[in-house]
Amino acid sequence: MTNSSSKSPLSYRDAGVDIEAGDSLVERIKPHVKRTQRPEVMGGLGGFGALVRVPLERYRKPVMVSGTDGVGTKLKLAIDSQRHDTIGIDLVAMCVNDIVVQGAEPLYFLDYYATGHLNVDVAERVVAGIVEGCVRAGCALVGGETAEMPGLYQAGDYDLAGFAVGLVDEDKIIDGRHTQSGDVILGLGSSGPHSNGYSLIRALLKREGVEHDRMIDGHSLLDALMQPTRIYVKSLLSLLATDIPVKGFAHITGGGITDNLPRIFPEGLGARIHVSHWQRPWVFDWLQAASALDRYAFHQTFNCGIGMTVTVAKEHAAAAAAHLTAQGERVFTIGEMVAGIDGVELAD
Repeated sequence: MTNSSSKSPLSYRDAGVDIEAGDSLVERIKPHVKRTQRPEVMGGLGGFGALVRVPLERYRKPVMVSGTDGVGTKLKLAIDSQRHDTIGIDLVAMCVNDIVVQGAEPLYFLDYYATGHLNVDVAERVVAGIVEGCVRAGCALVGGETAEMPGLYQAGDYDLAGFAVGLVDEDKIIDGRHTQSGDVILGLGSSGPHSNGYSLIRALLKREGVEHDRMIDGHSLLDALMQPTRIYVKSLLSLLATDIPVKGFAHITGGGITDNLPRIFPEGLGARIHVSHWQRPWVFDWLQAASALDRYAFHQTFNCGIGMTVTVAKEHAAAAAAHLTAQGERVFTIGEMVAGIDGVELAD
């Protein structure tokens, strides 16, 4: 049996985990996190769990709505290009945009940051982006987890996951069940590909031999690809606070408009979408030309310039569009609900 007294000490730091770096990160992000606080939050960072009161004074029959997501391989593009400042906005957006479509107000958010070696400067930039996303969504960043796992990630790599919880009154849940033939579908403009399709995007960049600093018609391709996902929470909640009845919302995320719209269709209804009825960001023209995908496959892969849809009765469409425009959204009338169509039909 080996005599342990003859061994050299092997510390956690020697094994690749720096506890002091983790403590330093917590202290550095505390001022950022304060920007997101809501009155329901009890206590600050550092506890084992986050305590958040349910604001019962504002909800009669509160229902919790939760969502979790990551940012996919857009994260690899952020790492390769050293664009760490906005990827946290994407993380928040992918979660809160999913829960607001059911009418829920995002209440709080938690993040998970995993890496092989904790670079405090990089991590702080990422968390600052998460904070900015929470500010845009109006939710509190109440905690998270930083995991340093040497040997599991390549040098410089990190991974992100997010978790959001919101509240909606039971009788105000938006689920599309009241949608009828003839209802109008409004599309809200996206800021770019958001956080979907990046495995294909990165493959196209490699196949086309495109460097990160490529300029196309005077535009930076990297700037276009790294535009953070638009957060629609405040605009949609503002619409719900009016007397305009909303039939359904759909977050146009992975699967594009063809796969996400049907998630809120009642049986027997489909949608006719007019692809010429909105102006898409120029980057989608480059992506379609580079990928050579047909129209249906392209709209099944990318949001193609529409990040969220709003379904309303025809008589309420103009008022809804005007309200959302006043909230800063680019609003397009992109289609209508039609009986007898299976799924989404793409028209000119």
